[in-house]
Amino acid sequence: MSSHSDLDFLRPPRPGIILLVAVLGFIIGQVVATGLIALGVALSHFPGGLSALARQSQPPWWANVLSLVGLWVGFAYAIRAARSRGALAPLAAQWQVKPGDWSYVVLGVVLQIGVGLAYQPFHVQHLNRPVTHLFGQAHGWSFAVLALCTTLGAPLMEEWFFRGVLYRGLDVALHGELSTLGAWLAIVASALVFALAHGEPAQFAGLAFLGVVLAWLVRRTKRLVPSIVTHLSFNGVAMVALLIQRSH
Repeated sequence: MSSHSDLDFLRPPRPGIILLVAVLGFIIGQVVATGLIALGVALSHFPGGLSALARQSQPPWWANVLSLVGLWVGFAYAIRAARSRGALAPLAAQWQVKPGDWSYVVLGVVLQIGVGLAYQPFHVQHLNRPVTHLFGQAHGWSFAVLALCTTLGAPLMEEWFFRGVLYRGLDVALHGELSTLGAWLAIVASALVFALAHGEPAQFAGLAFLGVVLAWLVRRTKRLVPSIVTHLSFNGVAMVALLIQRSH
């Protein structure tokens, strides 16, 4: 006899519900993150309270970790709700690892270097602001914790949410109606939302381009592992650059 969850996946996906829970998940993540940071402020007796922390260009490492964890709680809700309420079945082989997946490490490195080179002629200001914001006050083991969050946790949770839920919800909504054009609209729309969600105007173009590539990988491979490995490698290059910078 089929389980209740198996029967749910016999229903066609409900794109409206999938996209709704994606939005709710992002909002829930922001709320939970704010609550966790407020708790951290209270427990640490941070001078000036939450408002003073919000004005810091380099907040303490624990605030950044709590912010990421809170956001991932919202993502987890969206992932679960998209399956249970939106009838979005997981990709059949989404966690399958193949021998050739090492090539996505190379792709992530090439993308990070390529994006950096593309920005150079424009002399964009504050391009390193996100790295400074995250790691400015982190050293030793606190740096290691943040490094694990940004190079392992973020690629996993962001790919599962942005590509595994948001992109696929848009694809269901648009692809069936507009065929190939709809498929590309879903890729581009999910990439733009991915870039906007980071809240970094200077990095918007590069993040949008990365989002297009990552969504295309999911469309082409029908797996999440390639996009996760590419994203992990992309972030890893930035981490290596930061370590080299700090060593000088």
